[in-house]
Amino acid sequence: MKYLLNLLAAIALLVWGTHLVRTGVLRVFGSNLRHMLATSMGNRFSAALSGLGVTALVQSSTATALITSSFVGQGLIALPAALAVMLGADVGTALMAVVFSFDLSWLSPLCIFVGVTLFIVRQGSHVGDVGRVLIGLGLMLLALELITEATTVLTRSEAVQLMLKSLASDRMLEIVVGAVLVVMSYSSLAVVLLTATLALQVISVDVALGLVLGANLGSGLLAVLTTLRANVATRQVPLGNLCFKLLGVVLAIFLINPWLALVRPYVPQPAVLTVLFHLSFNLMVAVIFIGLTQTVAGWVERLLPRTTSTPLGRPNHLDPSALATPSLAISCAAREAMHQADMVETMLRGVITVLKSNDLKLAEELRKLDDTVDSLYSAIKYYLTKLSRQQLNEEEARRWTDIISFTINMEQVGDIVERILLDIEDKKIRKGRDFSEAGMAEICELHARLLDNLRLGMSVFLNGSVRDAQKLLEEKARFRDLEREYATSHLVRLSDKTLGAMESSSLHIDLISDLKRINSHICSIAYPILDSAGALAPSRLREPFKPE
Repeated sequence: MKYLLNLLAAIALLVWGTHLVRTGVLRVFGSNLRHMLATSMGNRFSAALSGLGVTALVQSSTATALITSSFVGQGLIALPAALAVMLGADVGTALMAVVFSFDLSWLSPLCIFVGVTLFIVRQGSHVGDVGRVLIGLGLMLLALELITEATTVLTRSEAVQLMLKSLASDRMLEIVVGAVLVVMSYSSLAVVLLTATLALQVISVDVALGLVLGANLGSGLLAVLTTLRANVATRQVPLGNLCFKLLGVVLAIFLINPWLALVRPYVPQPAVLTVLFHLSFNLMVAVIFIGLTQTVAGWVERLLPRTTSTPLGRPNHLDPSALATPSLAISCAAREAMHQADMVETMLRGVITVLKSNDLKLAEELRKLDDTVDSLYSAIKYYLTKLSRQQLNEEEARRWTDIISFTINMEQVGDIVERILLDIEDKKIRKGRDFSEAGMAEICELHARLLDNLRLGMSVFLNGSVRDAQKLLEEKARFRDLEREYATSHLVRLSDKTLGAMESSSLHIDLISDLKRINSHICSIAYPILDSAGALAPSRLREPFKPE
């Protein structure tokens, strides 16, 4: 029992080491990896090479599948190009299996020592993330050594030998077991390396190759399961890759014996044979299907057709598959936040139309948009809470906070606009009242400035420009002064007993006050940007105020 627990712990350590490497590489190179994938789609061969390179760094074809799927889901790349990326990704993970099959145990303590030192000294920085990668590599190498030791002892057990012999009687059982192990461990690389170790001491090479086929099939199935709740476009890439693997496994079942007859005279070591078969399988699939990506893409699009329209309030950019890559998930949330801001702008633009045309139907439609704004805020907030703050570096954590702050402000602006519309309906349209000519001109002036500030605020949120943020705060001061000036002008008109001013006085004062509040929410977008740049004064007071 003790040795079985040792084996399970070593396998868990191998999976955890793979996870540390994957997350560390994505933190350090996340944006560069996405840029590499996005800019290498000129033809299917360059796309496959980019997939190979990214997966060699990330050490997970599943992670590459999730990144590529999110690109397709956002309409950035075409499905055939994404499928070519996945063919290269599978070759990349197979190459890493070959590298780790060599005896690199001497490198484990060095990687762990250097990695822990960098991670502790520079935690939260790119240097600390590099340390995280080194820790992962060291743990993977240590785990492989522990697996070898544990399986050496377990092979002496008659029960274990009988269980493993049962696999030799059924190729389909071997494939199913390999696939299940990958889904359970979330790593085809870990399962292939484990199988290579078992082939060295416990199971026959023929059984090991069946398990390898299952591991490849399992990696494709894992990506499909991971993206089950994503939109249709995102789910198409993993499904297409699974089609490649299914067809490849069907072919490989008949090619195992000829391959062994060809390669075994030159490579007698069982472990090396296992990882070379894994590499050969993925190379075969890539070579055969690289010219059929368009055809398989057609199959997938018939199996999972895209809908032409989606409900207005549906979060289109919150891709669950992107959560595995924090920087990508934050970008998705930022895009959805801009969609929320677009809804707010639509509401705000409609206010002046309702005010001039007394259109009750339009007012009702605009008020309903506030439900969309609220649902988008809830969706974005819930999406971001799925990201662990420990997984974010300093820049990502700051952006996380900026997005939450931005969406809160937009949600509150939407609520204020809804109340404005209700006031217009109750105090103006239904009572048949009108503003004075001067009063309407003032409101139109404030409204136009408010729209300009909203667009500037959206720009500040997107590009983080300190100069634009300063300009936004300057506009806040101007708007405040203008609101005071117009409130005074309205009181002057009241004293002159101007008819329109007297009829609409309550609504007029409330309206310019609400526009000022909206402007304050918009301008608060600038504060996190200026605070990060150290451009904010600690207090607006020139000196401490001493009451007499």
